[in-house]
Amino acid sequence: MSKSNNKIKDVTNMLFVKEGKILLGYKKRGFGMGKYNGFGGKPQGDETIVEAAIREAHEEAGLLIQRCHLVAIVDFGESYLLRMHVYIATEWMGQIVETDEMLPQWFNISEIPYSKMWKDDFYWLPLVLNGKKIKATFKFMNNDDTLGTADNDIIDYRIEERDFDNDSSAD
Repeated sequence: MSKSNNKIKDVTNMLFVKEGKILLGYKKRGFGMGKYNGFGGKPQGDETIVEAAIREAHEEAGLLIQRCHLVAIVDFGESYLLRMHVYIATEWMGQIVETDEMLPQWFNISEIPYSKMWKDDFYWLPLVLNGKKIKATFKFMNNDDTLGTADNDIIDYRIEERDFDNDSSAD
């Protein structure tokens, strides 16, 4: 990921939560390879953030979102030049499929593999799984981890509760 233009890029992260479990994907290639995460990526063309989140979830997990809502906006500032829009899917159709990019796997919420995830997930994910809506900022020690694969420690963060507009959901 190039930082040459120093412009923050909007990205998406879709979480599937049902009956005390969360569906995470093991990233098999690309940015963040080797980590568990939600399903997402960058908007294409004139897609809105929520449209991109829905498309990426379908491409990476095979599921068609029927209803989702925005639960978090997470900025990574100079560490990754990304602003992640996190959604929780509450209704979907289809069968989970493995793709060349992601291996989906259900986890009990009490057994989320935080040690195999981005270090920031430990701070914000439990909050959104408990119904909070948040805005967060994280700063990592290594600000040149262009592959997203480093074991990168957090050196500063801020989390605050927020309420997001209803128009940020896909109903």
